[in-house]
Amino acid sequence: MARPRMFDEERALDAAMRTFWEKGYEAASTQDLCDATGLGRSSIYNTFKSKQDLFERALARYLDSMTTAHLAVLEDSTRSGADRIRALLVLVVEGETANRAGGRGLGCLSVNTTVEAAARETRAAEMLERDTTRRLAAIRAAIEEGRRDGSIVSARDAEALARFVNAAVAGMRVSSQAGADRATLESIAEITLDALTH
Repeated sequence: MARPRMFDEERALDAAMRTFWEKGYEAASTQDLCDATGLGRSSIYNTFKSKQDLFERALARYLDSMTTAHLAVLEDSTRSGADRIRALLVLVVEGETANRAGGRGLGCLSVNTTVEAAARETRAAEMLERDTTRRLAAIRAAIEEGRRDGSIVSARDAEALARFVNAAVAGMRVSSQAGADRATLESIAEITLDALTH
């Protein structure tokens, strides 16, 4: 009979996610993961098989949580299309302001992974591609709704605008990692929205 696990796997996964988010995949050592989760090496490897498996599960958890929050505002039918995009940008500013270490934002685990590992980590690249496709579709739908309700007036292609908004979000997160403060991020968000509404 298998021994029951004596720890909360979900909490351990959250702690590992935060460690990868702060340090990146390569720089996060097994000892860092043990310290963060409170687990010994054998418990980590018995539960998660490998550092790679733990990373992929942590990334999946991050993407699901982040994208769920973003889709909730982008698909909110009580708001105009422009207000949906504005709400997304506010979420990003709030998230970057809340998740700071040493005066810098943590950025986005998906952006960080794209830069660090996606070119050589096939599974992570596939996860990121699926997530990007989902988010772009939701942003595009909000832009199309904004065109119908008159809150978005840019004549540019909706797909191109969705990619622009997505790139602005990624840029805000990278800027936050570089030390940009809340006012700077809010200015980027305002200019992004102006590109759609003026």
